Amino acid sequence: MNELEKQTRRFDTSLIVPAMWDGVKKLDPRTMVKQPVMFLVWGGFLLSLVYTFMSDEMRGFHLAVTLILLVTLWFANFAEAIAEGRGKAQAATLRASKNDVMARRIVKDGIEEVASSLLRKGDIVEVRAGDYLPGDGEIIAGLASIDESAITGESAPVIKESGGDFSSVIGGTLVVSDRIEVEITSNPGESFLDQMITLVEGSKRQKTPNEIALSLLLVSLSMIFLLVVLTLPAFTNYLGFQLSPPILIALLVCLIPTTIGGLLSAIGIAGMDRVTRFNVIAMSGKAVEAAGDIRTIILDKTGTITFGNRMAFEVLPVEGITASQALGVAVLTSLEDETPEGRSVLTLAKGRWGELDESPKQDAVIIPFKAETRMSGLDLADGRRVRKGAASAVIDWVSAQGGMIPSDLQDQADAISKEGGTPLVISEDARIVGVIHLKDTVKPGMRERFNRLRQMGIKTIMCTGDNPLTAATIAREAGVDEFVAECKPEDKIRVIKAEQKAGHLVAMTGDGTNDAPALAQADVGLAMNSGTQAAKEAANMIDLDSDPTKIIEVVEIGKQLLMTRGALTTFSIANDVAKYFAILPAMFVAFIPEMDWLNVMRLGSPESAILAALLFNALIIPLLIPVAMKGVRYDPVGPEKLLRRNLLVYGVGGVIVPFLGIKALDIVLNLFM
Repeated sequence: MNELEKQTRRFDTSLIVPAMWDGVKKLDPRTMVKQPVMFLVWGGFLLSLVYTFMSDEMRGFHLAVTLILLVTLWFANFAEAIAEGRGKAQAATLRASKNDVMARRIVKDGIEEVASSLLRKGDIVEVRAGDYLPGDGEIIAGLASIDESAITGESAPVIKESGGDFSSVIGGTLVVSDRIEVEITSNPGESFLDQMITLVEGSKRQKTPNEIALSLLLVSLSMIFLLVVLTLPAFTNYLGFQLSPPILIALLVCLIPTTIGGLLSAIGIAGMDRVTRFNVIAMSGKAVEAAGDIRTIILDKTGTITFGNRMAFEVLPVEGITASQALGVAVLTSLEDETPEGRSVLTLAKGRWGELDESPKQDAVIIPFKAETRMSGLDLADGRRVRKGAASAVIDWVSAQGGMIPSDLQDQADAISKEGGTPLVISEDARIVGVIHLKDTVKPGMRERFNRLRQMGIKTIMCTGDNPLTAATIAREAGVDEFVAECKPEDKIRVIKAEQKAGHLVAMTGDGTNDAPALAQADVGLAMNSGTQAAKEAANMIDLDSDPTKIIEVVEIGKQLLMTRGALTTFSIANDVAKYFAILPAMFVAFIPEMDWLNVMRLGSPESAILAALLFNALIIPLLIPVAMKGVRYDPVGPEKLLRRNLLVYGVGGVIVPFLGIKALDIVLNLFM
């Protein structure tokens, strides 16, 4: 069982007492009116209460009906309150970490100390080791180790620096080392922490489109049953008998979908809560629901499908060059290369030769890597010029100097690409000497995860800057459905639009500024917390753990939310069948003996039948709260199989369980009546 399942299965008893009191406070009509089905029950409770005290006829029975209606309302409110309780508890923890600290604001005359609440968007502050960040911002100078455990729960500090995709910082986190300058990107009350508090607390939760549509369906069904019940007195008067208002109200409450009406809000809140407990902040419930309908997921290769740390695996010499010569030139090109790839070349050489002679780098001219040249290297003091870089770039450089291109170079590069590696060509002066094989490993379990998505009916598309051969090999090894090689930011938008035009909802992950347009275009955009402010503003979800593969779990949570709502709706409506056979014969059999054949449950008396049906109608709500909170079990199978299973469990089960429950309650009630 993973950590998410452990958290969602844990029913925190400390939330029960506050939720019980909140259930009473929610009986306020201004609150009840937000739940139309339960508001109808609330109106029936008031009418039954008034009639009970105005009439002496069967006062005990009518009082019992009234009390059960009250308990039904309270159970529905309790379900919503217990779901909100988790969010409020988390919000309280976040508020405790939100302190007003002193900030060093940089001004023309130097530095002034001000309270963090006085900072505004655009202000620049200096933050040193041991200081709490006074607000959300972007690092514009420096590098620091930052403890974000107050937000993410991850105790290990993360490195943030200016000028890259890991420059965004969050107010309230602790700078562990070094000094940075930060440009504030939010005004007071608009920070990331403020947004988190609002979202997890649920105080401003808006109903999603699906939830609104279901509410309208439930209201329509309730209105139909209300019209039926309102016409019954005319029918019974014609037959020569009358039914009291509490009995008519009991019939109405048993027939309308009170179960799903009472649990609808709790299901939505719990769905948001499950995402939050998975360390993902959803900007709206609509985003969580959209995740459940996703048909296509777009994933970057580096850091998502592969580890992203391309390391030198071997150095292959070309025709006429020995392996030792090729490795020697590779070492020279990497002596001043501080990239992970460059350091891995030196590590490879040390593993074969032991300590390296680094004296050649003295007085050498460093040729840094540039996007335009796609090469790096050294101009050595003895006149030699060594380079490494993309095959086409080094070939052009060597050709410009009159050098020859080895006949086996292309074969070497293609062989590396076919294995899923990245070839870096190395040269000395006008001579190409070999190819460095950079290997990026596919993360373990990715094939199984993509198979899981495929079973869910979701297509995966890998985007990578690699050449088509390398991209095809990685795609085949990882098990993705399609790939886009040599992908640029605009290509991602093109792929997203093409999928959306085909009628598919699309999800993607990203962390850089260049990912922002695609994140905004996608139906579900999951931005990394470690990424830039632009990416986080464009997305509708933020992963606090900065794990790009988490989009897979987010999709499963979204599907589980939709399934839970559908399953409990099916169960609620199926309940009405059993309650129909319980309460209608009890109401009419004394006056119309021919209806006795409808009394299939053979309940003890009309009064016990009505009370048993009402009691079951009330008790089923708290019994289903754990299902609403945890969600129904979700397996990665096709939608048709899921539909059949849920119809069997919650449809057929929704008919059978009330028959058994009402009969058991009737037996108990007849012991005391």
